[in-house]
Amino acid sequence: MAGHSQFKNIMHRKGKQDKVRSKLFSKLAREITVSAKLGLPDPAFNPRLRAAVLEARAENMPKDNIERAIKKASGADTESYDEIRYEGYAPGGVAVIVEALTDNNNRTAGEVRAIFTKAGGNLATTGAVSFMFDHVGVIEYDAEKASADAMLEAAIEAGAEDVVSDENGHQIVTTTDTLHEVGKALEAKFGEPRKSGMVWKPQNTVAVDDEAGEKVLKLMSALEDNEDVQNVYANFEVSDALVQKMSA
Repeated sequence: MAGHSQFKNIMHRKGKQDKVRSKLFSKLAREITVSAKLGLPDPAFNPRLRAAVLEARAENMPKDNIERAIKKASGADTESYDEIRYEGYAPGGVAVIVEALTDNNNRTAGEVRAIFTKAGGNLATTGAVSFMFDHVGVIEYDAEKASADAMLEAAIEAGAEDVVSDENGHQIVTTTDTLHEVGKALEAKFGEPRKSGMVWKPQNTVAVDDEAGEKVLKLMSALEDNEDVQNVYANFEVSDALVQKMSA
């Protein structure tokens, strides 16, 4: 479960088991290549690429893999990917947003629709659920990087919207427009963050019981098993016991 307690279930990321590591690295490499192709191939001057590299490092992706993915963006034979957002409903009325990078829109749309249907949910039109989420920037630091007060003060001074600190670390929320500038200010003070990027944050969450929650988590896992899906977000809350059970 990616994120931490305060963002639990906003974003679902597959665990770090060896059997899924190769697929995860492939998705991270795709995002790095696309990011480098859309802007400069230098993370220092390309915020999206920097965010992709930070996430890859957080997942312990080898440095050689990261550099190879960046160099691939300049190749003449680099695949062309479209960024697609799918929206739908999972069991229990839970809203789900799916972000994908695909070289075949029809294939990916069909596969995503089939996953929703099989899980007892339904794929909706773009905009059907995104109005229930805020698209925001998120910067994460480990707890030992600073005290809660020090991080809050620095984040506010840098122009952040919100800060949540607990034993898992500090999570700084920004607008999409200020993510880069806030990140630069905080990095000058606390060093490189463990993560930085855009997420879909639900305005409110839906509490579901363990039965519905298990179905939602299975749907999200099935979506992430798809090679074209990069991120999955949902607006629900379930018990910690169920999260641990499903992550085992």
